[in-house]
Amino acid sequence: MNKLPLQGRTLALLAVIIPLLALFIYVGLQSGPLAPVAVTVATVESRAVTPALFGIGTVEARYTYKIGPTFAGRVKRLDVHVGDQVKAGQVLGEMDPVDLDDRVRSQGSAFKRAEAVLREAEARQTYAQTQARRYEQLFAVRSTSEEIVTTKRQELQIADAALSAAQEDIARARSDREGLVAQRSNLSLIAPVDGVVAVRDADPGTTIVAGQAVVEIIDPKSLWINVRFDQISAWGLSGGLSARIVLRSRGGQILEGHVLRVEPMADAVTEETLAKVVFNAIPQPLPPVGELAEVTVDLPTLPAAPLIPNTAVRRDGDKVVVWQIVEGDLRITSVKLGASDLDGYVQVREGLKNGDQVVAYSEKTVTVKSRIQVVDRIPGVSE
Repeated sequence: MNKLPLQGRTLALLAVIIPLLALFIYVGLQSGPLAPVAVTVATVESRAVTPALFGIGTVEARYTYKIGPTFAGRVKRLDVHVGDQVKAGQVLGEMDPVDLDDRVRSQGSAFKRAEAVLREAEARQTYAQTQARRYEQLFAVRSTSEEIVTTKRQELQIADAALSAAQEDIARARSDREGLVAQRSNLSLIAPVDGVVAVRDADPGTTIVAGQAVVEIIDPKSLWINVRFDQISAWGLSGGLSARIVLRSRGGQILEGHVLRVEPMADAVTEETLAKVVFNAIPQPLPPVGELAEVTVDLPTLPAAPLIPNTAVRRDGDKVVVWQIVEGDLRITSVKLGASDLDGYVQVREGLKNGDQVVAYSEKTVTVKSRIQVVDRIPGVSE
């Protein structure tokens, strides 16, 4: 009589436990640690790829002109400021001549004295030549003595020597005067080309040593970008390729340009290749020298080849692998990659063929034993 109520209670308890256990197993398989991992799948397909290089560079001026005196002195005046447009031949300022003007006037007077001495020496030589010829003629008809003829010849030699000395003196005076005049002209700071004042290193009253720059002028037409590209992907980079330039100060505005040349010397420390990129049209207003710029260079289009998204690529030690889906199961496949583009695709040279499927994104880390569920999109992952 007591066994029947006990069996009823057991059956009732099992009726509750079994559905709960089934529910627990179902939840564990669907959303717990045993649940399948959500993945998105990419299919290998063959198409042409246009590789591109992305690099960071700085705006620089190809031609910079540093203008300053050729000897030490003090700045007398400076008529330009940073940012001013200047023309070729324009006087930008002047150095203080100190006593140079007085020295030029003094040397001018010395030159005039040398000219007077030269004229006197020429007159003496002309007179000595006349006298020598006259007494030579008289000696020929025995109207004078040989001693007087000899004396006149000596006087002519003395006059010739005096004339030579006078000519040397006037040449020296002329050179000294021209040197001072040239030195005086160098006191003017003159723009050699049309350009923009980039640097003003001194103010009136500042003492400048020889060779020190007072102002620097850049040629705005010579602006270019010194760009660095990763050597790993720089194969095919050459002069003439088109480039897209984005200056940091232009809010994403794309400017057209092209590669002028690739530098023969690379940076061995950063493992980067250096290139010069020029604007097709100089932007206005001019970007400041030293501004950072993002440069994208399109390389020549490559023949069609199998492509996969670079998000599918994994690293396994020193190997490059992908998670390949074969009959619904995961398999690690080693691949050999080729060129890539900036759209996120990379060529597969070995390891995969057209039509193969690989994991592009996974909800979490997967293993060979992981169960997967293919979805169109994983929440929180931007594709």
